[in-house]
Amino acid sequence: MGRAVVREFAAHGYDVAVLARGERGLDGAVRDIEAAGGRGLGIPTDVSDLAAVEAAADRVERELGPIDVWVNDAFVGGLRFFWDTDDETFRRITDVTYLGTVNGTRVALSRMRPRDRGVVVQVGSALAFRGIPLQAAYCGAKHAIKGFTESVITELRHEHSKVRVCMVQLPAVNTPQFDWNDTEFEQHPMPVKPIFQPEVPARAVRYVAEHPRRNIWVGASTAGTILANRVIPGLLDRYLGRTGVSGQLTDEKGPRFGSNVEQPRDQDIDAGAHGMFDDNAHPHDPWSWASMHRNAFGAGAVAAAVAAAAVKRGARASRRR
Repeated sequence: MGRAVVREFAAHGYDVAVLARGERGLDGAVRDIEAAGGRGLGIPTDVSDLAAVEAAADRVERELGPIDVWVNDAFVGGLRFFWDTDDETFRRITDVTYLGTVNGTRVALSRMRPRDRGVVVQVGSALAFRGIPLQAAYCGAKHAIKGFTESVITELRHEHSKVRVCMVQLPAVNTPQFDWNDTEFEQHPMPVKPIFQPEVPARAVRYVAEHPRRNIWVGASTAGTILANRVIPGLLDRYLGRTGVSGQLTDEKGPRFGSNVEQPRDQDIDAGAHGMFDDNAHPHDPWSWASMHRNAFGAGAVAAAVAAAAVKRGARASRRR
């Protein structure tokens, strides 16, 4: 997902710095940025280490200039029942996924608030609103990110800051994460259908960076999940209890690089942005497209209403004549 975000920003004229653990992926991301005509900087960083994130940000501002947009997207994940997830793994997933976002936000705001400008984008998930089986640590971290972000938004509002913090809630996305989940299932991990290509949410991330708003949902499936959980959470409990495990496993054969919870798994390959589910992944999303163009839709609706009113008045005038 992060790789697709890098490509999206670079394609639209941004210089981009990337913080991640795997050097092959970092090198590939920098090549993508430079191929788009921008300046790229890859910094090996474990985002769960606040001092490392601080040092990386210092280097970014020395070499590329003031940070205008900060995107928090790093995570590690597993596909196990909660009672089969040891404490060390659970804490590590939480440290990277949740505290990595906290650290990134802290470091970004320390630079943006004095300048009174900048945008922080949290890459969230439908799972920030609705937990599913086999991903207790990840779902807990995404829920925490949402609550944390809402608190920060109110604090920025309190001091009338022009810095914006935005959330982009994602559906299932076809990325290489499923090739290095922490899991012991014989079947290959997979995203819960419907699946979208990573470029779809990447476009939404750039959109909110340039047109800040509190929250945007990507995919009708994300909207449906969030809204259904508000209305029928118990029914979803039963449904996910029946289908949620099998829906995350497939008999399709694909690469298995091993768990990346403790160490990156791209030492021998630059995995890029796409996973193994290209044939099942949607390259477009009408829901988020409409959301990003809602002002035009609103203007169109007003124009249609005015036209309808004019037609009605015209019809009345004809009847009077």
